[in-house]
Amino acid sequence: MYIWELPDWPHFRWDASALAQPLAEAHLKQGRFLGRMERLGFALRAEAELLAVTEEALKNAEIEGEHLNRASVRSSVARRLGLPDGGLGSEDLRAEGLVEMTLDATKNSAAPLTRDRLVAWHAALFPTGRSGLLPIRIGGWRTDAQGPMQVVSGAVGRQRVHYQAPPAARVDAEMRAFLDWFNAPPPLDGIVIAALAHLWFVTIHPFDDGNGRIARTLADLALARSEQSQIRFYSLSSQIRRERPDYYASLERTQKGDLDVTARLQWFIACFGRAIDAAEEACAGVLRRAEFWQRHAAVPFTERQRTVLALVLGEFEGTLTARKWAALAKCSMATAQRDIKDLVDCGVLRRNEGGSKNTSYAVAPA
Repeated sequence: MYIWELPDWPHFRWDASALAQPLAEAHLKQGRFLGRMERLGFALRAEAELLAVTEEALKNAEIEGEHLNRASVRSSVARRLGLPDGGLGSEDLRAEGLVEMTLDATKNSAAPLTRDRLVAWHAALFPTGRSGLLPIRIGGWRTDAQGPMQVVSGAVGRQRVHYQAPPAARVDAEMRAFLDWFNAPPPLDGIVIAALAHLWFVTIHPFDDGNGRIARTLADLALARSEQSQIRFYSLSSQIRRERPDYYASLERTQKGDLDVTARLQWFIACFGRAIDAAEEACAGVLRRAEFWQRHAAVPFTERQRTVLALVLGEFEGTLTARKWAALAKCSMATAQRDIKDLVDCGVLRRNEGGSKNTSYAVAPA
């Protein structure tokens, strides 16, 4: 028996006392991290958002075994955010659709969630009307024309059924109840709402395919609503991808259990906290650059110095020499040497050990 077959479905219940401490710890991490990111300047915030949204789209697809081209996804995100990287990658309709859905969820999180909006997301995910080689229904809920909707694994003939969704005849009524709840949720914690929305939607399984990707996007939408922010600095799907076996095992246990979803909520809250930890690590470079500019706010950098330092603080590889400075700044060696001397004198750069022929420099530690 699955939870949707229980007489009190979908009245989930949980032990609030068991969630209190995990929620407090997750919110502490969330508030501390988002506070640091909000203090960044516009350019660095945009860089962090580009990184997070790109990862969210890539990993949301990868959880389902779909591997998209990173350059295409990044280019699509950048173009929609109005950033310089837009248009640098080859266009991929699947990437375009997934990015469109991902950004719609966060940029328009306050807008009502409707059947038409979900159907539009589904159509964006499957621009050819096919999932792999198989045609699927686009523009409406599933019909179960090929039999009951099941989640299976294993080779043909030795498949294991992990879950069977409600019959298609029930989907419309089930989705109306879900949408009514989602658009006017009870006064619950935002992370709990995100976890319940994911579980409820993926249990109904209203589409032929793409239900997991849309469920994770709904969780992201719920989190954006609770944070009242249109900017994403962390990726929940990236962390779920790292924990994919546990993610599916927890979901299967819940869908085959009763309506006490305490264990599932505990797993989701812990995963959310680890997503924040991972975002801190992923954004470490962005935060270091922000701290650098704040530390040297009083230094009268020239525009050329500021441009080269931004490159050095970014994805610059190897050691910095006067010759590399001249190449990055498109200036003469004499000008590069003067620039570097000025920065060494004011403590921004330090000279590395080595002879005059191998003189190199590094950003001075804080």
